[in-house]
Amino acid sequence: MVAVWDLADFDDHEGVHLFRDRDSGLTAIIAIHSTALGPAAGGTRLWHYPDRADAVTDALRLSRGMSYKNAMAGLPMGGGKAVILADEQVAKTPAMIAAFGRAIESLGGQYVTAEDVGMNDADMVAIARETRYVSGLPVGGNAAGGDPGPYTAHGVYLGVKAAARHALGSDDMAGVHVAVQGVGSVGGGLARLLAKDGARLTIADVSPGRAKALADELGGTAVAAADILTTPADILSPCALGAILTAQSIAALRVQVVAGGANNQLATPDDGDRLHARGILFAPDYVINAGGIINVALEYLGQGDRTEVEARVAQIPTRLQTIWAESARTGDTAARVADRMAQALIGRNR
Repeated sequence: MVAVWDLADFDDHEGVHLFRDRDSGLTAIIAIHSTALGPAAGGTRLWHYPDRADAVTDALRLSRGMSYKNAMAGLPMGGGKAVILADEQVAKTPAMIAAFGRAIESLGGQYVTAEDVGMNDADMVAIARETRYVSGLPVGGNAAGGDPGPYTAHGVYLGVKAAARHALGSDDMAGVHVAVQGVGSVGGGLARLLAKDGARLTIADVSPGRAKALADELGGTAVAAADILTTPADILSPCALGAILTAQSIAALRVQVVAGGANNQLATPDDGDRLHARGILFAPDYVINAGGIINVALEYLGQGDRTEVEARVAQIPTRLQTIWAESARTGDTAARVADRMAQALIGRNR
């Protein structure tokens, strides 16, 4: 058996906590990458992993990404992530969610959760009955907080426009062809915003019916999930799960830009080099998709309302432009430039 600290994605994580509650059926991992800037903040993902070792890899990669995301967004929060291992039906029960809340509480504030894939704001309310270390709770009026999805989608939309301006010469999206992979909360929200601007959309999702319904609604085209990465377009926007940019998929891309909301889009650091070598502009995912964590972090910290959230989300294009400018100046890839910036912010300069 390989020890966690010998895994390729172990990056001096401060803690990797495994939880099992027999009565509820909970099996969960909470990975804490860094608390250099504050408590480790990051959502909880409920997912079925046919190979349970993949859940550990996911938690390690996602928690590191949250360290970088929170640092680059200027938040006084560290990076962490939780994964609840689901059965094939991705079932969850009140007892399981309550047990998970108690697991968070047992860490004494080292980790603050919010929703991610497979979780929703009702789950956050249930978790909040067991622990105070939770955000993304329903809010009213102009308060920060609630569902992070729309804020993530808006930040990605602003980042896509910035990428279009940088690579295509204009942020006028009318007629720009965008291939969107995954149309859940973030991808669907992004597609609707782009459609309002007159973008031409090709849409794919693991649920073909959902892709077709949204394509029909927006006047776009739905394609099979297996075909979206080879679709000729101006921009590819990955908004599903991670590690979709590999040596093979990058070689088959027919776009000028990759800019989307999915976490950990690069399967390996070398894949950022491959994009760069092909002349494809890349928007580092943990920079472009920070809108949701900005929203729930400000809720947790009590540091502003929706107006403040929107003002901070609006800074995402400037951060991307800084990364691309440094990439052009040094010849380094955008991915490696962003990593260096984030590592410096959390005191892990290499």
